Amino acid sequence: MKPMNFAAANENCNCYSYDARKLDEAKCVQKDHLSAVMDIDYPPTGREFVTESYDRTVRIFLYNGGHSREIYHRVLCAKFSRDASYVISGSDDTNLRLWKAKASEQLGVILPRECKKHETFLRSNAFAETNIHDTTYKAGILRRTMADAEKREEDRRRAHSAPGSMPRKSRRKNRIVKEIE
Repeated sequence: MKPMNFAAANENCNCYSYDARKLDEAKCVQKDHLSAVMDIDYPPTGREFVTESYDRTVRIFLYNGGHSREIYHRVLCAKFSRDASYVISGSDDTNLRLWKAKASEQLGVILPRECKKHETFLRSNAFAETNIHDTTYKAGILRRTMADAEKREEDRRRAHSAPGSMPRKSRRKNRIVKEIE
């Protein structure tokens, strides 16, 4: 669907979405993983993608969104089904698991009354917190703490240096080393 968009995984826990027509900066930075991103797969629709990380989680991102909308645990690889309604994951216990790509979506026939109730629920924005494992939650807190410390250190260096000697660089442009034509 979107042949000009692609995503690149990085070992700095982020994925970078690019537009092939404009490679000087990333279109979006997806940054929810806690460890190096190992695998990316797009469904045929091209509106979202699934990533798998060394932290043993799978996350589903919109191609232009910064944060994941779904998270699954204890997996080593992941792929979308051909109709983009399921994510198939493999784990080190030699099992394949089938996950719904949209966890809140009901399978089967939906009655009009149920559809109306579901729309009301979505409008009220009353989503419950996803059940994140303790280790993943604690690792996320540690990662945010480290990122905040790095930002404070950079701000202090900038404050105590000559004006203009340390210009701010966008996170989108941060990972582009060299563009070859």
